[in-house]
Amino acid sequence: MNPSDITPETEQKLFFHNYARLPLAVSHGEGVWLYSNNGTRYLDMLSGIGVNALGYGDKRLVHAISAQAAKLIHASNLFMMQPQFELAEKLISLSGMSKVFFANSGTEAIEASIKIARKWAAHTDNLDKKEVLSLSNCFHGRTYGAMSLTAKAKYVDGFDPLLPGTGMIDFNDITDLERKVSEKTAGVFIEVVQGEGGIHLLSGQFIRRLKELRERYNFLIVADEIQAGCGRTGKFFSYQHVDADPDLVCLAKPLGGGLPLSAVIGSEKVADVLSYGNHGTTFGGNPVACAAGLAMIEAIEQDSLMENAGRIGKFLADELQKLASRHAQILDIRHCGLMVGITVHREAKYYVEKALGKHVVINATSQSVIRLLPPLNISREEAQLCINVLDEIFTEETAEKAG
Repeated sequence: MNPSDITPETEQKLFFHNYARLPLAVSHGEGVWLYSNNGTRYLDMLSGIGVNALGYGDKRLVHAISAQAAKLIHASNLFMMQPQFELAEKLISLSGMSKVFFANSGTEAIEASIKIARKWAAHTDNLDKKEVLSLSNCFHGRTYGAMSLTAKAKYVDGFDPLLPGTGMIDFNDITDLERKVSEKTAGVFIEVVQGEGGIHLLSGQFIRRLKELRERYNFLIVADEIQAGCGRTGKFFSYQHVDADPDLVCLAKPLGGGLPLSAVIGSEKVADVLSYGNHGTTFGGNPVACAAGLAMIEAIEQDSLMENAGRIGKFLADELQKLASRHAQILDIRHCGLMVGITVHREAKYYVEKALGKHVVINATSQSVIRLLPPLNISREEAQLCINVLDEIFTEETAEKAG
């Protein structure tokens, strides 16, 4: 197929219609820039929906992938493979936890965690301890268990019935938390920073009460770090900002350096829950993906990218506050490191389209929220380009209304 044949019309002919793709065909990337098939350069403030932590073309990552691919691309989990061992050891060191299970995607990590929570609860004396709870406005994935925890109408309509024994606690509502958890609760899934939900942060007060109730009712806390993990918030795990002390942690998105990889990291409390045959995956922990993941983490540490995420995230938030003082379209700004949410007065996809026309890739989430998830190595100058484009768009919108 010629590059000129890659068009929205051809996409409609070839694929199920479940992706609202941008009208942009990309060929390659360099740094924080994406290039279209015709050579046009776009500032990528989304980084593959939070996947490309190092941007594009990092030589360390490319070398790790090519070197491992030359040795062994796949062997399955019937065998022990060095990249798996090295990455597992690194994740245990970073988290202070006990055991790792590798899968391929964030939703697979959530599914595994649901199974672990229920299997762990089955070992208690309470036969009714099967309930798995999440928080309102969350997003945990689109497979059946993960979708049942997410339970937003746009994700679940037409797919009923959902997984039984699931429920939802109002986000940051301690009263509702106290009303919902009980002796029947096996696990509570949390996002310390809600990504798809519009960049909302879980409060320290909510976390403290959740941990107190865990002591009373004996359930697991499961931290979904799929979007917020791997340094994006300025710490390797976002739960470290609020001392959540989870029993299970789910990682994905940037973990494989752009290759499919996810992980469930478990505390000593759940270390012995799974036995042979309880759970598995053919491709999870692929040696090339694990080699890429290790190189990605090492690059984050070598280049002080967690510190950069905190520094540039604050710069973006400060500059957006200046824009908000001049543009009434901006209603609120929230951020944690390089997770930035801008609530606007209309559907955010309007601004996505306008920004793309000015060669900047941004994203809309929660309908009225502009979401920024740039690579962790973005510079202040590159971040300023995004601010300038947003300023132009808001200014032009005001002029159009006035005209």
